Amino acid sequence: MTVLTSQVDPASPAYSEHREQMLDLVDHIRTLEKGVRDHAARAQGKFDKRGQLMPRERVELLLDPGTPFLELSCLAGYQMHDDDGEDDIAGGGNIVGIGTVSGVRVMIHASQSAIKGGSVTPMGLRKSLRAQEIALQQRLPMINLVESGGANLLHQSEIFIEGGRSFANMARLSARGIPQITIVHGSSTAGGAYLPGLSDYVIMVQGRAEVYLAGPPLVKAALGEDAKAEELGGADMHFHTAGTAEYLAHDDAHGIQIAREVVASLGWNESLPPEQLAPPAPPRFPIDELCGVVPADPKQPYDVREVIARLVDDSRFLEFKAGFGPETVCGHARIEGRQVGLLGNNGPIFPSGSVKAAQFIQLCCQSGTPLVFLMNTTGYMVGTEAEQAGAVKHGSKMIQAVANATVPRITIVLGGSYGAGNYGMCGRGYDPDFLFSWPSAKVAVMGADQAAEVMKIITRKKWARLGIPNLEEQLQELVAHVAGKLNSESSALFATARLWDDGIIDPRDTRRVLAQTLAICTEARRRTLHPNTFGVARG
Repeated sequence: MTVLTSQVDPASPAYSEHREQMLDLVDHIRTLEKGVRDHAARAQGKFDKRGQLMPRERVELLLDPGTPFLELSCLAGYQMHDDDGEDDIAGGGNIVGIGTVSGVRVMIHASQSAIKGGSVTPMGLRKSLRAQEIALQQRLPMINLVESGGANLLHQSEIFIEGGRSFANMARLSARGIPQITIVHGSSTAGGAYLPGLSDYVIMVQGRAEVYLAGPPLVKAALGEDAKAEELGGADMHFHTAGTAEYLAHDDAHGIQIAREVVASLGWNESLPPEQLAPPAPPRFPIDELCGVVPADPKQPYDVREVIARLVDDSRFLEFKAGFGPETVCGHARIEGRQVGLLGNNGPIFPSGSVKAAQFIQLCCQSGTPLVFLMNTTGYMVGTEAEQAGAVKHGSKMIQAVANATVPRITIVLGGSYGAGNYGMCGRGYDPDFLFSWPSAKVAVMGADQAAEVMKIITRKKWARLGIPNLEEQLQELVAHVAGKLNSESSALFATARLWDDGIIDPRDTRRVLAQTLAICTEARRRTLHPNTFGVARG
């Protein structure tokens, strides 16, 4: 393999400008994420008074000490529904991520009960569904830390139907042979009662857990019965009478310790085949330089090989068909000892780049090599020359290859993710195993300036057809409105709020995130499950 060289001068004004702009974007994201934690911290006194751990404290206690936690979709729902993007940033109202518990890699889903009682928002629901999707695809046991006021009734029309999917997913996870462990720290009522009901192992915290289909007020209204909460659905009742709980915990910490013991008892890794990896080697260039290598403005070009040189082991890269379709860069490398196939963009995707990428993807599938997409493209090349060269036909080959690839696919959106280029480079609609964005990412059907120009041309033609005079002032107002709308709707924050990615990452964390997700995907495909027909029914 060739050792990549670098043309980047860290002492140059351009590098310094790019770095400053990227770090400003990173700082803005980190400030917003801190806003979610600060929002939750307002409830610290209430939790202390009740003798409870805060939701993040529960997650930290659950994890093996010193092991990484890959948190997902930290800003889900940003500036949507009840999230004002300032004082009430909620992060979807839940905490989701992949970590290690008793030596086992697991998916963790925790109610953020320190924010609005952990009530479920539409995007928080979608975040939960994404967690279940990853758990199913990557064969990860799932641990739920539950304390929720249930669905936010102000948005019930966006929650009710899709909410049923979460319970269907639980049944399918169990049937697939993927264990689900639930600790009920507080309320899990109405539809939420099915969460412990559909889990394989249930731990309830004494004096705090409440699990019932209908609470005392509804029972009184429906039946005229005066029922106490503990009799309807308290931890003691479920442990001694209904049998819904397998384990009874004295407090939050005890419940988490029981969950760790349950995971340890699964023998989850005992039959996992050993994996042979090449010795890892750090890149020859500091990964910190990524913040200066890539401009924050996707209109400014850069060489994606400069990114690759700072991500892959020993900066070694075997480029595939370097002289053909050079705007699309393909090649083999290793990340933390794991073989990968990389695809990156140095401009629009030409027909030659499409067929090269399609062939490379198929070859990686043939050898079982995971694919990493480093996306920054304006899309597929247009114009007479490109069309006559088979842009549609060859672009379709690339899309077919991406859509049907049989190996793990991980996408990092570095900059532009425009038009069908989003599709060909394995955007969200193509179900990559994981997709993360840099703060500089832009996701839209086309650039704002292009869209404004298209609207200008279409409007002028429409006015001419109708005999309307060319009203330049109104036209400029329309153009400004279209450009502003696309700019605001193409940002990384707009995308992550809607779960078009699995989170916004600091460019300097890219190698670490790739190493973690590649390990997750590889382990999933090496693991043998023991499915049954309907999932585990509760006794």
